Amino acid sequence: MTDTRRVREATRADARAIAAFVQGRDDATPFHLPAWSAAVERACGQRAHWLVAERADGSITGVLPLTEMRSPLFGRALVSAGFAVDGGVLGGGAASLSAAAIGLAIRLGLPTVELRGGAPLGGWSIDDTTYLGFSRALAADDAEQLAAIPRKQRAEVRKALAADGLEVVTGRDRRAAEEHYGVYAESVRNLGTPVFPRALMREVLETMDADVLTVRHRGVAVASVLSLYHGGTVYPFWGGGTQDARRLRANELMYFALMRHARALGCTRFDFGRSKAGTGAAAFKKNWGFAGVPLCYATWNAGAPRVVNPLDPRYARMVAAWRRLPLPVANTLGPWISRGLG
Repeated sequence: MTDTRRVREATRADARAIAAFVQGRDDATPFHLPAWSAAVERACGQRAHWLVAERADGSITGVLPLTEMRSPLFGRALVSAGFAVDGGVLGGGAASLSAAAIGLAIRLGLPTVELRGGAPLGGWSIDDTTYLGFSRALAADDAEQLAAIPRKQRAEVRKALAADGLEVVTGRDRRAAEEHYGVYAESVRNLGTPVFPRALMREVLETMDADVLTVRHRGVAVASVLSLYHGGTVYPFWGGGTQDARRLRANELMYFALMRHARALGCTRFDFGRSKAGTGAAAFKKNWGFAGVPLCYATWNAGAPRVVNPLDPRYARMVAAWRRLPLPVANTLGPWISRGLG
């Protein structure tokens, strides 16, 4: 028997109580925080909602952050959480919260609800094969961290650590943000996907526990990652490298330096994020000694589901064409397109 008495849509006045509830749970992620959905709303124009389950005395027992995704290219959906890899139902009242999400979607005229984590019971389409999550404990020091990396990748990291001309810097000021966005934008263009709006990363840096770590080669940024910090875990979320990064082993240096940096900040866990099963990104993370764990996502549809996976065959030509775009063109068009992906 549950002690949850009701589910309601929260107001902005509830943000502090929701944040406190999220901060108090070991299974929460930064994507459950009101600050995340608010940053998405301000930067991408996609409206945020929060559902809360609460007892009769008003104390919160469960939360579900939701973002209205509306795109002329990719359709409409209510997503938890928008632009995130997690952020589904947190805490108790999963059945009531997910039912309320369907009700909210119907009222808003949205044909789909997507929950990334915290899957509800029954009546939903479950996908536990597309994505893998990669997370493990940080080692106590650099020596143990190196020892935890499989032999072949460890050799690459050692070469990166000994390389001349590479410098690691961290920060959250304007220069850090600009260097990161330049590198990240080039990286995703090379992968054939549109870059997210610059404003989204600026909002996250300004309103959340986040920073940027950049690797420069002779003063020029070649690899950079924007990371989130929550509950003793570091989340390297938006990272990439220029075409020179692989030759310079800048990505190897970047992630090892981030492990060192996060440890100095008191983190005990490294969440390498999600990757699609069978991709090069998943293989890269496995090479670092991370085991992929299937992520469970749930979808409710009253119509045709959205298709936003760039590996879907129908996008193959578009991905190939995007890779050939001049970077200034890709950076102009990308944010307009990507704000509807979520």
